[in-house]
Amino acid sequence: MAPATDWKEVIVPGEAERLKAFSEQFMALQRKREAKHSGRGLHLKAHGGLLGEFTVLGDLPEHARVGLFAKPQSYKAYVRFSNGVGMRQRDTREDIRGIAVKVVGVEGKKVIPPLADAKTQDFLAILSSSLPFENGEDFMWFVISLLGSPLTLLPRALFKYGPGKLRKILKLVASSRQAAPATVTTRNYFSAAPIKFGDYAARYKFEAVPCVNDPAPPNSSESYLQDDVAKRLAAGPVHFNFQVQFFIDEKKTPIEDTSVDWVDAPFVTLARLTIPQQDVKSPAGESLAKYVETLSFDPWHAQVEFRPLGNMMRAR
Repeated sequence: MAPATDWKEVIVPGEAERLKAFSEQFMALQRKREAKHSGRGLHLKAHGGLLGEFTVLGDLPEHARVGLFAKPQSYKAYVRFSNGVGMRQRDTREDIRGIAVKVVGVEGKKVIPPLADAKTQDFLAILSSSLPFENGEDFMWFVISLLGSPLTLLPRALFKYGPGKLRKILKLVASSRQAAPATVTTRNYFSAAPIKFGDYAARYKFEAVPCVNDPAPPNSSESYLQDDVAKRLAAGPVHFNFQVQFFIDEKKTPIEDTSVDWVDAPFVTLARLTIPQQDVKSPAGESLAKYVETLSFDPWHAQVEFRPLGNMMRAR
């Protein structure tokens, strides 16, 4: 049975202007931070820049045969694991870990006009299946306030949201900032926000496949997650299943509210991401990691069939 197609985006008046203003504020703060923390505004610290293979499976449901999933095929991919914050803090700190995958050799028109003919497709995901914020405007305000004046964040947030909504946000933020994992290679990663999927809407997930090459327990060094990635890939490959869950209805699977987990929508496996055995510490491995650090990963760098949906994605 095909998924529902009656999903819709709700764009309230003045949204574009507000998001543009937030973007300008964020860029201004980022320029100030570049003297101390050069590079990405978020997900600054990488645990690995790796070579992978993204393989679309056969016998997919008819409604899932969209864009690059239209037929069985294997693609080269670049994979980056990272911490979520915009600074190089110790891996033992609580954080939102992420994975970014750039699939190479993908034909078809892309969403961003200057990159319409690019032959790559990006997928970004984090450890949380939902986000602490209902929408991108709340998220942007919170991040800008945190980066700009962290000491006054709480009183200003109380004034902006009121005690009830602030308690909800802080609770969700606390739950999303997970304790340091033993490894980033055997955890599940979620888009946490929807994308268009042809005529349908969906969220996606990288489901970790149990790993048999389990190295010695991790240490507590500043970059132990990077060390663990290197040890695991020296011993053998790492695998993830790429899965999607389709929109059911606005109550169970809302498009505009990213704080709601789509628990009622089953996952369907469409592809396999393989990160083959590789020597991360070799000259070739270090050169690859440096190259991956030059790449940008953006959910909007996607085939038009997979355009991001919802206020959170529009903010991004």
